[in-house]
Amino acid sequence: MAKKRKKMRATVEKIIKPATPREPEKAEIQIQEAEDLYREIRVENVLTDDKGQQTKLKEGAEVDVVIEADSDATTKRDP
Repeated sequence: MAKKRKKMRATVEKIIKPATPREPEKAEIQIQEAEDLYREIRVENVLTDDKGQQTKLKEGAEVDVVIEADSDATTKRDP
């Protein structure tokens, strides 16, 4: 099934250290195209490279945020 997607530029604004060792480190990401009240998201700071190795984001990094959906979950946009 075909996927529809939108890619947006974003910046890692800060890395948030966990309050306890059991909690994961978070990356606060600012999405430039989002509305003012919804620009910042926080996600666990874990990525996987092509070889399956875990890595993490650096503060100030430029990243892409991708929204992806199956075709049957979308409708045509009115002109």
